[in-house]
Amino acid sequence: MAGRTASPLDLPIATRVGGFGGVAGLAAYLAAEQIAVLVDATHPFATQMSEHACLASQQTGVPLVRLTRGPWTPREGDRWHEVADMPAAAQALGSPPQRAFLTIGRLQLAAFAAARQHHYLVRTIDPIGADHGLRDFRLIEARGPFAVDEEEALMRTHRVTVLVTKNSGGAASADKLAAARRLGLPVILVRRPDEPGTAIHSVADALAAIDSHRTPPTPRGV
Repeated sequence: MAGRTASPLDLPIATRVGGFGGVAGLAAYLAAEQIAVLVDATHPFATQMSEHACLASQQTGVPLVRLTRGPWTPREGDRWHEVADMPAAAQALGSPPQRAFLTIGRLQLAAFAAARQHHYLVRTIDPIGADHGLRDFRLIEARGPFAVDEEEALMRTHRVTVLVTKNSGGAASADKLAAARRLGLPVILVRRPDEPGTAIHSVADALAAIDSHRTPPTPRGV
């Protein structure tokens, strides 16, 4: 795990938090631990980690399986405006003051500091610190998933006029999009980065891919 979240959920498997020391460090770890298959199950926007996994796989010959959530696609009633990155999302808010609901995490909030005419409702898991540059905002620290009725009530209570989020995909955080659809609100959606190679979108398919790389047992003589 990257260590971006201060108190991650407990997992029922061995867990390491923090980096490996770049591509070379990851390659050395794969060799030292005799890893047979490398699974990149990082966030769709964790581009550096995915790039390192790809390069380490190429250097060591350890096969790589990429597991990622499938991207969201618009449904009838959605009012999506897709943009390339966070600065473009801030610009897409326009000049008239908005009440924007930001569900983008805490690391890229500074992109909205230049658009100070807007009020921001910011929801993150961890505190955002003091270097975000936002002036008019309200912070909600909460960990999802959130039901669609909860999301709709939150947007109504705070009089949200636009939702800003990343196309992270998956079902766990899609209810905010459904709530925006119910309310007829526009959504500024940051497109996910280009992903190298072929991605798998289900755990079952990832497990099958891992099994496909399993070395068959060597027959023993009698």
